[in-house]
Amino acid sequence: MTQEFRKILLDGYPILTEKVGDRLVAKDGRSVAIDDAIHLPPVEPTKIVCVHLNYHSRVDEFMTKLPPTPTYFHKPLSAMNTHKAAVVRPDRCKYLNYEGEIAIVIGKHCKDIAPEDAGEYIAGYTVANDYGLHDFRDTDAGSMLRVKGSDTLCPIGPGLVTGWDFKNKMIRTYVNGKVVQEDNTDNMQWDMHYLVADIARTITLLPGDVLLSGTPANSRPVYPGDICEVEVEGLGKLTNHIVTGPAPIREGCGAQPTESEEVISTAMGGDWEHRGKRAATGEGAKHYKSKVEK
Repeated sequence: MTQEFRKILLDGYPILTEKVGDRLVAKDGRSVAIDDAIHLPPVEPTKIVCVHLNYHSRVDEFMTKLPPTPTYFHKPLSAMNTHKAAVVRPDRCKYLNYEGEIAIVIGKHCKDIAPEDAGEYIAGYTVANDYGLHDFRDTDAGSMLRVKGSDTLCPIGPGLVTGWDFKNKMIRTYVNGKVVQEDNTDNMQWDMHYLVADIARTITLLPGDVLLSGTPANSRPVYPGDICEVEVEGLGKLTNHIVTGPAPIREGCGAQPTESEEVISTAMGGDWEHRGKRAATGEGAKHYKSKVEK
């Protein structure tokens, strides 16, 4: 049996509620209609760990091969965002991509466990959108710090669902109501239990910590004014809207946004096999830039 818990602002205070029908009910009996609630992130992690490639459709899209074991990057906590909140594309940036994902939430101190025992350490699951600001890929491709860690680029929610079985579940991303990503969790190379056990070999996972489990094919840029939704069977739908940042990326300090072949290729689908040829001729960049500008 699944249960869903959401953290909201109720009478000005952060309160944990349970979803009961179309209402969110606090332990003291107060309730609010879901559509009227002001949502907060449903978890308070000490770390957010993300796997690079996991869905076979994404690997095929990039015309690459999976490594023998998963590789990861880290999102700072300041990137966290929530259901119905704005996601900021900084001024002077063009390549803000959605990546619909499932988030694993740790329930208790977890260190050096076997994959078959990992379920005991998972509190539940929620929906995430692992946005990437690919304008900074040329400088941060190794760490992914600004690409994946800029402010607002990790919305999570709307709620934490317990008792959910991750096997054979559909995940879909929508932009302005149109399906743009669609896949099934059975098409992941490494399941949720494997990912938790892998990380916990060397990194202690604490209650509330979040692991993002990868995105299917067809991550593409979104633009100010777009509505982006990620829906996971049994976990609900996470909704956000895209806005332009209040100030442009500051010039005269640090790396600047770029539109190199790697930036454009990754943002528009990652045809890695032919990237070198396109870079040599310049034709790939022209083609993809024209698509973005349209």
